[in-house]
Amino acid sequence: MKRLSILLATWGGVGFFPLAPGTAGTVAAIPFFLLLALFPLYVYLPCVLGIGLVACWAAGRAEVIFGEQDNRRIVIDEAVGFFITMTAVPAQWSYILVGFLLFRVFDILKPPPIRLIERTVKGGVGVVLDDVLAGIYAHISLRILALFLPFGS
Repeated sequence: MKRLSILLATWGGVGFFPLAPGTAGTVAAIPFFLLLALFPLYVYLPCVLGIGLVACWAAGRAEVIFGEQDNRRIVIDEAVGFFITMTAVPAQWSYILVGFLLFRVFDILKPPPIRLIERTVKGGVGVVLDDVLAGIYAHISLRILALFLPFGS
């Protein structure tokens, strides 16, 4: 179970990337998004929920194994946040790029209440929840930008 939790928490080992592992984890989520985007929303959403639940478990276990809260090698939460950003969004490269950038900005800056939740909610749920919120912020921003900018055309 130790190896499985590390494999999942590091998103297949991507979390061991030496530079910007969170960004690398988000990039590594793109092929999975493209696969998930082939399915209707009634399949996409339960898959994302399932991945989110697995992420909470794996992140919590990995924190214990790594001996550090929200260790930078834990990047499955970035995948979950990106999937939320891209929910019901066209699988076009323009959307993917803008969604990626928006998610990374919100995940790095952690506007309220994201930083508060990151500091107060502990364990695997806390690791994942701040990325879920960043994904929601990014999704809303992506939808608003798509109304006014031609990137979705």
